[in-house]
Amino acid sequence: MTLGILSDPVSLHIKLDTKHADALRRLGIVTVRDLLWHFPARYEDFSNFSTTRDALPNANVTLEGVLEKIDFKKTWKRKIPIAEGLFSDGTGKLKLFWFHQPYIAKMLTPGSLIRVRGKLTANAKGRYIGNPSFERIPALSAITHTSGSPIPVYPETLGITSLWFHHHITKLLDSIGDRIPETLPALVLKKYKLPSLLPALRAMHTPHTTKSTTAARKRFSFEEVLLLQLLRARERAARESSPALVIAHAQQSIADFAGSLSFTLTKAQTRACADIARDLERGQPMARLLEGDVGSGKTAVAAAASRAVNEVGYQVVYMAPTEILARQHFASFSALFGKSYLKIGLATGSECKVYPSKAFANAPAHISRAQLEKWTASGDISILIGTHALIAKGFNFKKLGLIIVDEQHRFGVSQRAKLARTNSRDHSALPHFLSMTATPIPRTLALTIYGDLDLSVLDELPKGRITISTSLLTPATSPRAWTVIRDAVARGEQAFIICPRIEEKDDDVASVLKETKHLRAGPLAGIPLSPLHGGMPPKEKERIMGEFASGKISVLISTTVVEVGVDIPNATVMVIEGAERYGLAQLHQLRGRVGRGSAAAQCFLISGSTSAVAKKRLKALEKASSGFALAELDLELRGAGELSGGNQWGVSDIGMDALKNLTMVSAARDTARELILHDPQLEQSPMLHDLLALKAIAPIHLE
Repeated sequence: MTLGILSDPVSLHIKLDTKHADALRRLGIVTVRDLLWHFPARYEDFSNFSTTRDALPNANVTLEGVLEKIDFKKTWKRKIPIAEGLFSDGTGKLKLFWFHQPYIAKMLTPGSLIRVRGKLTANAKGRYIGNPSFERIPALSAITHTSGSPIPVYPETLGITSLWFHHHITKLLDSIGDRIPETLPALVLKKYKLPSLLPALRAMHTPHTTKSTTAARKRFSFEEVLLLQLLRARERAARESSPALVIAHAQQSIADFAGSLSFTLTKAQTRACADIARDLERGQPMARLLEGDVGSGKTAVAAAASRAVNEVGYQVVYMAPTEILARQHFASFSALFGKSYLKIGLATGSECKVYPSKAFANAPAHISRAQLEKWTASGDISILIGTHALIAKGFNFKKLGLIIVDEQHRFGVSQRAKLARTNSRDHSALPHFLSMTATPIPRTLALTIYGDLDLSVLDELPKGRITISTSLLTPATSPRAWTVIRDAVARGEQAFIICPRIEEKDDDVASVLKETKHLRAGPLAGIPLSPLHGGMPPKEKERIMGEFASGKISVLISTTVVEVGVDIPNATVMVIEGAERYGLAQLHQLRGRVGRGSAAAQCFLISGSTSAVAKKRLKALEKASSGFALAELDLELRGAGELSGGNQWGVSDIGMDALKNLTMVSAARDTARELILHDPQLEQSPMLHDLLALKAIAPIHLE
């Protein structure tokens, strides 16, 4: 490795006790690079000063003066280890306490000039500041007190504090700074006017001005997104150098299939079908992401692509993230291909089916897994639909031509690669790959996370699609939702109620089991309702969904297990409790479970949050019907990691900065493709080669 000292274990340069070593491991910090790239979450502003005499109780104050005394002690009752100091600035004195941080008594010495910031507390025993931020200063500032460097505040964990990071990273930069190698090529630094590595690290960890820190953050944001783009560019180059199956006459096959449908494709669906047809015919492996809002018709496009592949004798495998969604696709494909005499298989962890059955031409039949495996291997199964069960040993294909993955962000990279390796006996050519998602993704995120995929967007809805009325409620006004549900059920319609949790805990967060009990006994008494959640056995979930689909159950109280793919045209009311706990894209997905028939539909968002950001987000959902606009807003307000409920993208907080900047992402993408085009193995950029190896060792798992 050419990373040199950056790849050294932290313990070679910093003496660590067991507690600190364990804490660093919990944060994923093992090497010197890990520690130096552990950037501050924020900075304390030391620009506005006060004096001890003028400082007011309960105010956040910044003081400069002399540390007259410093010592290690334990509190009398609870025996908490503390560092206790006596501070003076000439106008008065007060005590400083650092609880659970006794080592500070060794970091500071009596007579030190320091600048401190914290909340001033006053009681009968005197005045003090608890756990203040501090920095040593060479001299007291001028009388006007208008200067002061920002103090970094780091992400912490049990057993290690922000002050520990500040102290040891500062010492580390002083001791090894001249041995830290530059990680970005000189041409890249010059082209985008980025600071070199050591000054950037100092600006992040020991900043003098916010301007220098801003420039440094830009550099590290660009570097992280560049590495992701290099991974994607390398994957794309490797794929495009491999031969693929040529699906002859794909365009004509897709057009014929579209003409046989009982509805007309939208312009967006027609464009996506044309994109796919070109990919299938060109002799390079297709790798395309089909992104479409809820109800935009992705299934029809996937079916058209499948038909083109089946027409020339190749098989299709279609993987869904949940059993509910897999069964939904099996039913949809069975209906779409009912008159084609193609065999369609279903494989989940709890059952296997085939359509059509030998006994009944218009119905599916349960079969054994062994039989389904046999028919798949012989080529009798034209389209195999399922969950993760498709990756398990046993399924082999005679002539696999197309892999379709629905809700791609729910599958890890390694899972998708494993599915691609479940290839036919013809290993000379790669199968084509079509990924689909109903989760609206901002363009910057799509370009980064799915940089190796071509993008087709379904940005319009089929004619006649119902607009859903959305209303924001508080717990106090929530009875309005129960009244609407009772009225809807009286008309023969159905409703969903979504809760963040399955079981009740010691807080006010709604849970499926608690809400089921409450509604049965009160607001929805007498109405057939049922809970549904991921903790139930698969057969129980299937039974409940079957009864809901048939209308036997009128109200389903569920977790987000119904987020995607559940198609109940008779459902007209969606209630989401604890709405502030979900990303806007996820709320939009849930809202899309209703309004799939001809009747008017309503969605109620119940939130007790007083947060201004939460209110702004939910108010936006009241007004906006486009999932893409909502996703962009969520990126702006909450960050990319929230788009699907968690920080799943393998991007750090500082990398997220770039995802709000289309210019930066595009520049990183162009740079990555140019580097890989002229130097596929990055032999001329050894530092990038080694950093990329680190990224590849820890692949991005998207759930």
